[in-house]
Amino acid sequence: MLQKILPPLFNKELLALAEEIKLYSSDELIWKVPDGIKNSGGNLCLHICGNIRHFIGAQLGNTGYVRDRDYEFSAKNLSRDTLLADIQDATNVIWTVFPTLTDEFLLTVYADNPIKDPGLTYGGFLTYIYGHLRYHLGQINYHRRLTH
Repeated sequence: MLQKILPPLFNKELLALAEEIKLYSSDELIWKVPDGIKNSGGNLCLHICGNIRHFIGAQLGNTGYVRDRDYEFSAKNLSRDTLLADIQDATNVIWTVFPTLTDEFLLTVYADNPIKDPGLTYGGFLTYIYGHLRYHLGQINYHRRLTH
């Protein structure tokens, strides 16, 4: 059932992420790191997309994506179009991988999950990834408003 519920939810948030990136008044502001803020909106966007492409794409969908988490936080001054393309790629992963996941699989315990929760199922982990996306999307919204 989660394979039918989660894709539209992820899609909605990824559309909101694209809208946040489009709402920055300049590409330069996407990468600004104001005092007291750890990450730019651009780096958080790369991180969200990398997280989806790694955990959902590569881990569950065998897409072959190789994550460079350090790059997600070190890249600077990429164009808005590059970020929007990454968001589209993450969206494609959602619509490609979720239909291949069965209820039985989603209820299986994800024994070696990255958050080290011994009873966490694959479906529970995907819900966690969704929460992670929403958390960082909120940070990007705040960052965008702070830098204007």
